[in-house]
Amino acid sequence: MSDIQDRHDSGGSGAGCGCLAVALLLAVVAVLLGRPFLTDDGDGGAQAAPEESVVATPTSERPRSKKPSGRRPGVVNIFTEQGLRGVRAAGTGIVVDPSGLVLTNNHVIQGATEIEGTDTDDRRTYPAQVLGYQKSGDIALIRLSGASGLKTAKFAEKWEVRLGDVVTAVGNAGGKGGTPSVVTGKVTALDRQITATDQSDGSSERLTGLIETNAPIKPGDSGGPLLNTSGQVIGMNTAASAGFDLEKKGASRGFAIPSAKALEIVRQIQRGEASDTVHIGRTALLGVQVRQPTTPSGGRAGGAYIADLIPGTPAEQAGLRARTTIVALDDEPVDSPGSLTDMLLRHHPGDTVRITWTNAAGERRTTPVTLGDGPPQ
Repeated sequence: MSDIQDRHDSGGSGAGCGCLAVALLLAVVAVLLGRPFLTDDGDGGAQAAPEESVVATPTSERPRSKKPSGRRPGVVNIFTEQGLRGVRAAGTGIVVDPSGLVLTNNHVIQGATEIEGTDTDDRRTYPAQVLGYQKSGDIALIRLSGASGLKTAKFAEKWEVRLGDVVTAVGNAGGKGGTPSVVTGKVTALDRQITATDQSDGSSERLTGLIETNAPIKPGDSGGPLLNTSGQVIGMNTAASAGFDLEKKGASRGFAIPSAKALEIVRQIQRGEASDTVHIGRTALLGVQVRQPTTPSGGRAGGAYIADLIPGTPAEQAGLRARTTIVALDDEPVDSPGSLTDMLLRHHPGDTVRITWTNAAGERRTTPVTLGDGPPQ
């Protein structure tokens, strides 16, 4: 995904800053409107990927083509408005159902107050709604409203991903819109682990079992398909960001979530099965800007410090105050802005929660807050 200044159906250029970095944590459901940047977490080695890292195990060996597949149907250019930050952003999606179901990265739609998707096959633009997402796995499912009869991407069913396989990455590079960009490369590692870190509060998520490729994936390509030489989707591109060094020893580096893992979450969302990691439906809004509090000596303190309140939101209406620290939600301790987000993701708009907070004098108070309707986290 890529932050952009203007939206284009074709041509144009994206802004230089990437989609995965911000300076201040804007907590609407609590926190994490910020984009994570990603760091390598081990060399991944040349070991074979575990079962979850491949699409399927082939029933027999087959020859590998060395010719890239090129572009295939089922790609959507995604554009979002982040109204609470005054930012426009862009990414990519993969059509998984003709009715307009689209798979993408969670960080593509994170913080979005409005979402549009342009199907690159029929060239039509549709408003979109978030059906559900897994923040910890960077996976989301959206629906293009009013869409029907869309061409779907073809997902590999019997294809083992191997080191050296030729791959093609397709996406909305730079947020330019129009015909998707197509870049090629090879699989350079399997079973990669990377850590997605929110720069504003230091919270992080570990993504595992990833496919690494030297295809030059760029911001905006996030959520797009990684294709094998047969044009089948074997992964969903992610981790291309301005906050991550994409160059190492002169070679581009990108990562993809194996399609089997992504489709498993898609099916769970379609079934409406919420869990500790998968959020279904609309997202609750608290309405505070928070950061990690510090001790007088500059160390890390527990809780979520309220730097500011978003005007007109439930937090302001309930009487929460800036320069105080949230320390519990429904009597469950809050030790960081990230934990506050996780707790609030268990709730939905209209739920009433008890927020316990302390002021500079150490006085402790509990305030009931009825949560509003906010952007996905």
